[in-house]
Amino acid sequence: MLEVSIFVSYVILSIALGLTFVRLVIGPSLPDRVVALEMIATLTVGFIAVYTLSSGVTAFLDVAMVLALTAFLAAVGFARLITKGGGVHHD
Repeated sequence: MLEVSIFVSYVILSIALGLTFVRLVIGPSLPDRVVALEMIATLTVGFIAVYTLSSGVTAFLDVAMVLALTAFLAAVGFARLITKGGGVHHD
């Protein structure tokens, strides 16, 4: 039963990653792309967590935590960039 749940989790995460990548590519504005990047980081943490369950190697959880913290810091940096008006050229 656990194997089926892991397989279903991989399928759902893969579909979500594909849809998020589409939003990243066609996102009409910078905030849309930033949110897509954050979602990709979150889905990657999910992939690592599911892989940890399937492999039994708990060291991958450390990698997931580092990725989550790095993604959070990137989100804060992008939010500051957007609020300061960076990346937008006014003519």
